[in-house]
Amino acid sequence: MAWWGTLLGGTLGYMFGGPLGALLGAALGRNFDRGITQVDRHAGFDPGRQERVQAAFFAATFSVMGHIAKADGRVTPDEISSTESVMARMQLGPAQRKAAIQLFNEGKKSGFPLADVLAQFLQESHRRHSLLQVFMEIQIATAMADGSMHPAEQRILYSIGAQLGFSRADIEQLFRMEQGARPGTARVQPLSQAYAVLGVERTAPDADIKKAYRRLMNQHHPDKLIAKGLPEEMIRIATEKTQQIKTAYEQIKADRGMK
Repeated sequence: MAWWGTLLGGTLGYMFGGPLGALLGAALGRNFDRGITQVDRHAGFDPGRQERVQAAFFAATFSVMGHIAKADGRVTPDEISSTESVMARMQLGPAQRKAAIQLFNEGKKSGFPLADVLAQFLQESHRRHSLLQVFMEIQIATAMADGSMHPAEQRILYSIGAQLGFSRADIEQLFRMEQGARPGTARVQPLSQAYAVLGVERTAPDADIKKAYRRLMNQHHPDKLIAKGLPEEMIRIATEKTQQIKTAYEQIKADRGMK
């Protein structure tokens, strides 16, 4: 939670500008919409820069969540409940929860600068694929929390994915993986869903199964994600994902008699 204390203390405030600065300022009642907006991609990724990435991830996650929820014209009780569930799984403190709700509400407003928010988030995250994938997974999981996805939400998720560098096939794969998992639990069933979690076909050879498992475990490794800038609070969701991946892999191994 070091990034949160640093943000409240104002140390990051002078560094943040652009739409993410404006969102954080609105959420915290401060003026962050000024200062430096460019990131030196050749500079070292020091702890202070990591905290900046964490703050940007937090702001982008909850504001975009609100924007997606409003994509079909109204925010349903199920969408509010699913967002609250994400906050609960992150175990946010009272102040963080209040800020997250405010960010969600900012995302619901007409005129929300989605393209600008995503462009700055892409820059702040240094285009780290694993961070961007976790961001997409959270957005997709929230959109699908009630068991279905409105066509308007699906369209905007394709658009968000495209701006962050994901192909349509990539996003469809993430849809299938989320359909195979159950948010908040490591339980995966039936076997067809286990294959979906690993993102492989049931006819895939054992070598491809193992390769997919190792790749996904590497992408969701908590220590690596923290080092790349994922907020500590969101590591709990990444840990849940690793448990889902492990459970799916064990199910497939047992069914195939793999060693």
